[in-house]
Amino acid sequence: MAKEEETPEPAEKPEDKTPAEEVSAEKPESETPAEQEPSAEQAKAVQEGPGSKEVNKDARMWAMICHLSALAGLVVPVIGCIIGPLIVWQIKKEEFPFVDEQGKEAVNFQISMTLYLLISAILWIPLSFVCIGILIPVAISIVDLVFLLIAAVKANDGHHYRYPLTIRFIK
Repeated sequence: MAKEEETPEPAEKPEDKTPAEEVSAEKPESETPAEQEPSAEQAKAVQEGPGSKEVNKDARMWAMICHLSALAGLVVPVIGCIIGPLIVWQIKKEEFPFVDEQGKEAVNFQISMTLYLLISAILWIPLSFVCIGILIPVAISIVDLVFLLIAAVKANDGHHYRYPLTIRFIK
């Protein structure tokens, strides 16, 4: 009786593989889709997408500066708080969609706060007899400062912040 020798089958040639098989052969099977690195286009879409918390570092910085520039109202009373965010927003809105959105928010909020302060100034004299005339402008200024700082921190973290008590003049 002749012993039959088993010959090993030759390995598949690279040209026999389909493109899908080649890709799966190159990557280890333990790597899940979540572990794979996104392409440059996908990464940009994630960074600049609406509602996304992952925003470009430069865009986050400029959005924060846009909110903080309202502190220019301390140097130039009444209009400085509107002019500061307006300038930063106009310069960077084309470059970063996140700055465009946050700039509109900052300008709208500062316009609203300025209107509230002007109305409280008009009511100051009649309400000063009731001893609340000075409290309203002080309260509005504190609210302005607190929300401005909250918005700056949120923008620096990449969150899309919307101010409360804001009249949306610019949409």
